Amino acid sequence: MQSIRPLRSSITTLRLVRRSRTYATTSRSDADLYDVVIVGGGPAGLSLASSLRSSSVTNGLRVALIESLDLEPTRKWNPAPGTYSNRVSSLTPGSAGFLQDIGVWEHVKRDRVQAYKGMKVWDGVSGSRITFDADLQDGASTIAYMCENNNLTSSLLSRISQLGEGIDILDKTRVEKISYGEDTGELDLRSWPVVTVSSGKQLAARLLVGADGANSPVRTFADIESRGWDYGRHGVVATLNLSEEQLGEKTAFQRFLPTGPVAMLPLPGPHASLVWSTTPENAVALKSMSPTDFAAMVNAAFRLSHVDLDYIFANVKTGIANEVAWREKNTAFDPWRVPATVTGVQEKTVASFPLKMRHADSYISERVALIGDAAHTVHPLAGQGLNQGIGDVRSLIKALEYAVQHGQDIGSVLSLEPYYSEQYLKNHVMLGVVDKLHKLYATTSAPVVVARSLGLDLVDKLGPLKKFFMAQAAGR
Repeated sequence: MQSIRPLRSSITTLRLVRRSRTYATTSRSDADLYDVVIVGGGPAGLSLASSLRSSSVTNGLRVALIESLDLEPTRKWNPAPGTYSNRVSSLTPGSAGFLQDIGVWEHVKRDRVQAYKGMKVWDGVSGSRITFDADLQDGASTIAYMCENNNLTSSLLSRISQLGEGIDILDKTRVEKISYGEDTGELDLRSWPVVTVSSGKQLAARLLVGADGANSPVRTFADIESRGWDYGRHGVVATLNLSEEQLGEKTAFQRFLPTGPVAMLPLPGPHASLVWSTTPENAVALKSMSPTDFAAMVNAAFRLSHVDLDYIFANVKTGIANEVAWREKNTAFDPWRVPATVTGVQEKTVASFPLKMRHADSYISERVALIGDAAHTVHPLAGQGLNQGIGDVRSLIKALEYAVQHGQDIGSVLSLEPYYSEQYLKNHVMLGVVDKLHKLYATTSAPVVVARSLGLDLVDKLGPLKKFFMAQAAGR
């Protein structure tokens, strides 16, 4: 991140407008004053905190981060080799580049990160297909990096620790209330959000940032509506063991079924991450299966017809692995699109969560900004959730740097407007595209199947168009 160090000047008063590198100090108010208070210690919140300290423009601001969970286990995260969490994200080269700019990427355990160069996607009804290869992007060798969320958050905490003082991290701390401050006579905080936490401490924020998830209390405080819908689908995730390690350049696989897409994303060694969007009933069935039957159903998802899959889910309660094996022997499938055989599932990694789409009416109000899931929630079929959150941080830090450099109040709507203008439309387009793809492939209507198959085949044959789509998805 290229930044220009701002001019320093002495602090002479406690008035709201100052020319110092930090606006916050202490006063006779009961609340501690901060330039930025971040609620939420996930990847988005920690990325913003790290960015603020890494920038030569904003590293003088007084920052606090509030997280309800204990972050100490994440700081000490040291998993056993060959075991992987089911909470894994696909980081685009654009996101990885930003993390490198702010000094985080060097802290990531790279032996647990898997780059992949290719992706094979096909229609589970018609068989139409499209391939993506990093070679289509000028100078690129990777489509994305599979990285465990714990790996990323641990690295962010390491980077913040490396940067030294400047960020007060309040973990194991709940937000009890957010309200506006008072006029103390010495300092008028009536426009400042004041966060009261479970310890009784009060934090007054020149800028309050909500990185606190889809049910964001910060968004509620700012009276910003979030609109969208539930898909009536659950995402089933698991860490898979494969029969063999994929040789050469690793590839991701995704098949669109009428009940939702199923994706197998590469991890280091003979392992992969599963994300299967399906009905709530199927999700319950998958979670109740033995490891052998679960592995068989994942193999079936990439090999059998959607009619076979529906029959097994509805009618076969025992001996699922035998049923799948018999049907596979009598099914012709294209080896081009079949990933390595799943031989097992790692213990305690099968889980599910409801899928939904949400988008806040705005990302900003006076002295409030929203980032990550607090601002938008997207279907996981394109793997863009975390990347959108990092994109928010990237844009917000740029707006805050400009405000500091030009002596603006970092909490004003005027200062935050560039962030909102840059990110809202970009995220809205991505949410819309992903939503339409989900709905387009959720039908078996013959005219729709024919139309979408022709479109998929056409895009696959048009290199420049495919290159454009890849560049947008990669955050370039």
